[in-house]
Amino acid sequence: MKKLFTLTFVLSFILSMAQTDYHFPEESSRHEGTWLQWPHHYQHGMTYRKRVEQTWVDMTKALQSGEKVHIIAYNDEEKNRIIRLLEENKVPMKNVDFKVYPTDDVWIRDNGPIFVKDNKGNVLIEDWGFNGWGEKFDFENCDEIPQKIGADLGVKVINLNEEMVNEGGSVETDGNGVLMACKSSVISQKKGAVRNKDITQKEAEEMFETYYGVSKVIWLEGVTGLDVTDMHIDGFMKFINHNTMLTMKDDDLLELGLSEKDVNTLYTATNVNGKEYKKVYVPATKNKVKTAYGKQLEEKGSYVNYYVANTVVLVPNYGDPSDKIANKIIQDQYPDRKVIGIDVRNLYENGGMVHCVTQQQPAGNLAR
Repeated sequence: MKKLFTLTFVLSFILSMAQTDYHFPEESSRHEGTWLQWPHHYQHGMTYRKRVEQTWVDMTKALQSGEKVHIIAYNDEEKNRIIRLLEENKVPMKNVDFKVYPTDDVWIRDNGPIFVKDNKGNVLIEDWGFNGWGEKFDFENCDEIPQKIGADLGVKVINLNEEMVNEGGSVETDGNGVLMACKSSVISQKKGAVRNKDITQKEAEEMFETYYGVSKVIWLEGVTGLDVTDMHIDGFMKFINHNTMLTMKDDDLLELGLSEKDVNTLYTATNVNGKEYKKVYVPATKNKVKTAYGKQLEEKGSYVNYYVANTVVLVPNYGDPSDKIANKIIQDQYPDRKVIGIDVRNLYENGGMVHCVTQQQPAGNLAR
């Protein structure tokens, strides 16, 4: 009887531990919808809003036929203005809805909810800390977005704010146990880039293993201070599936700022079975990016920062000769979806592209 009790206790303990297992679904998995934080003029002015918001109109139009589009508006006045703007652009509104929360900016990939599934397949929210990429910009409003969405949806929210700062664009997962990230945007302790003071690599890995459901973390060094994000991985690498990554040729990666060591780590990365990932390469833009209003920027653009939705793939486009080439390469990887080029020239001036301003909510029942 004692042995039976011990066995029952052990099994109960194992099962209870399994209840805390979480899995971050691959981006190409079925979505309930996509979340967008709409640009406004309250933080960066009217010129900023006018220059970038056509990108949001284009994304909403492309996404709404295949999934819901959840738009976060700064206030009711902005909500009404956005509705008029979408109607003027002949965007069907059946699958479009709104939440009204003040935001600091548009980068919902980094500050927004991380939707994961528990071991029963129910969807819940992880609310990681967000500190404006190491307190470079205001962040208080954006840091509250996951909790507000959770309250409105009535979904379970795991509050990790005191545990770890983690930006969604700083990690990539293959959906089968592997996560890749740059140390520079996660665990760097250099001034102006600190997300998590005194965190160790092992502690960060344990957090990722627990809350993303991975068993292997691959680190690149990255470059602190290269850009606002301190080198987010979603600018130059994306997993297509469990066995394949999409990235860029070494010359383009080196020009973007990666070290030869990081390029080698990226190219020789292996999945949970120890098999090296197959690589699909897209070019950078042929030319340095020029904004839609004529300002010449100093960097070439990346096509890797695309977003996979239910029926479409939104690919950043720049009015560059490489647009057509990159769109075709990416289209070949997603034959059951339609690639749609999204003009990001003005957005790129502010440091981001399509993936940076989208956040997927996986299909499934919500955990209460």
